[in-house]
Amino acid sequence: MIKWAGWIITLCGIAHTVGALTVEKAARHAGTWFSGGLWEEELSEMSPAGSAYFLSLDSFGVPLTLVGLIVLWLERRGITPPMFIAWILAVWTLFDAVILPFTPWPLFVIAIVLLVLGTRRAGAAS
Repeated sequence: MIKWAGWIITLCGIAHTVGALTVEKAARHAGTWFSGGLWEEELSEMSPAGSAYFLSLDSFGVPLTLVGLIVLWLERRGITPPMFIAWILAVWTLFDAVILPFTPWPLFVIAIVLLVLGTRRAGAAS
């Protein structure tokens, strides 16, 4: 269960980042990003390049991928992930479901349930 949760979390993070860079065409702004074009930008007046950056490389996709990979790394070594990972993802998913209902938050609910059940099962076995 923990392994499935880790894979769901990882793949959602990768899909968001890669999808933003390709499908949403955020990568076309890379020249602006790496030439200092965002250095003076105000968040309240975000340019298309700034918006594309925050949608792709500076979004939740990269850290979510990292969280998923950490869960997988722990599972492969027989270490039970701490329960706070599941609970923090649950709170974040609740906000996402309320604020942006047409996102893949149901996938995170599945991952969270698997992570909670797997973590509890591992705790009961030790």
